[in-house]
Amino acid sequence: MSSSSGTNTSSSDTEAVTEALFALHDGLTRQGPGSDSTTRRLLEAAGPLPERPRILDAGCGPGAAALLLAAEAGAIVTAVDLHRPYLDALVVEAGRRGLGRQVSVANHSMDRLPFPDHSFDVIWAEGSVYTVGFDTALRAWRRLLAPGGVLAITEIEWTGTDPDAEVRAYWDAAYRLRTHAGNTDAARSAGYRVDAHWPLPETDWWHDYYTPLTERIRLMDADRPGMREALTALQAEIAMRNQHGRDYRYAAYILRPHDQTTENAYPAAFGV
Repeated sequence: MSSSSGTNTSSSDTEAVTEALFALHDGLTRQGPGSDSTTRRLLEAAGPLPERPRILDAGCGPGAAALLLAAEAGAIVTAVDLHRPYLDALVVEAGRRGLGRQVSVANHSMDRLPFPDHSFDVIWAEGSVYTVGFDTALRAWRRLLAPGGVLAITEIEWTGTDPDAEVRAYWDAAYRLRTHAGNTDAARSAGYRVDAHWPLPETDWWHDYYTPLTERIRLMDADRPGMREALTALQAEIAMRNQHGRDYRYAAYILRPHDQTTENAYPAAFGV
C-alpha cells in the first residue's frame, strides 16, 4: 500500500480500517507504484552481483519483485513483511513456479530484522521504505550488507522545491517528502553514496496499481466495517495524483556504503 493510505480514524476504528485497506489491495499484483520493468532496471543497475546473490526483499508484499529476482537473477531471496497473508501467498506462488527452494519468508518489521550482520548481497525495497522512513531504513540495513553489498530501493520525493500548497499539506500529513537533494544528503548521512537515481515512469503508478485499485474501489461494499474510511482515503490519494502528479514522484535509488567500490566487488557480473 502506498504511504498516503492512512486515515484520521479513532484508535477503536483503526483495526477495521486497516483490514479494509488490506481487503482493497488483496490480490493486486503490487501494493504501490512499480513494475517488472523497473525491477529489472534496478537489478541491472545494482550489478555486478554474485552468481546466486542473497537478496533481502524488505516489505515484499505478495512478492512480485521477489519472484522476478529469484527467476531472473537466480537469487536466494528472503522476503520480509508484517502482513502474514502476503507471505503465505508468496510461498504458494513460489512453489507453483518451481522457486520454492530460492524464496523463503519471514514475518518481521523492516526496521527490526533478526538476521546476522553481512547476511545479504542486496537489500531490495520497492515502494515500502515509507513504512519505517527512509532514514530509519538505511541505518537499520547497513549492518546487513555483505562486503560489496548494495541497496536497491524506490522512494517518494518532491520533483521540485515549491510544490503546490494543497499537495504539500496532503503529504505533510501522510509522509513528509524530500527532494532528490534532500534524500541524497540523508543517504550520505546514513553512510551511503548514491550510485544511480531515476524517476519511475508514470505508468508505474497506474498499470499494476491505481488502475486495478480503482476498479476494486468501485466494487467494494462501503458498509463493511472500516471500508468507508478506507475508500475515502484511497480516493483522495488517487485524486491527488491526478491533480498534482507533477509535484511528486517515485524514484529509484542504488546506494552503496561509502567505504566500498563497485570495481572487482564480485568475481563475475550477472547480466539481466
